Amino acid sequence: MRARIFISGIVQGVGFRYSAYMVAKRLELRGYVRNLPDGRVEAVVEGPRDKVEKFINWCYEGPPAAVVEDVVVKWEDPKGEFNDFDIII
Repeated sequence: MRARIFISGIVQGVGFRYSAYMVAKRLELRGYVRNLPDGRVEAVVEGPRDKVEKFINWCYEGPPAAVVEDVVVKWEDPKGEFNDFDIII
């Protein structure tokens, strides 16, 4: 499965990308996480549905310093284009 996730709130400058990276690595997901210019964080994850769903559930809380206000999930067809999970700077 593949999901594109947009997380809104206080999610930049609070370690969200690094924490998402650690969660994705633990779940053996592939894809990336990055900050967007509008203040949101975007994550694209591919992997087994149960693991993708666990990652999405984590996004609703994020790291301790984050204040997540909204999570939007868009399901997409997996493309198999990722070899790992990365933080895009």
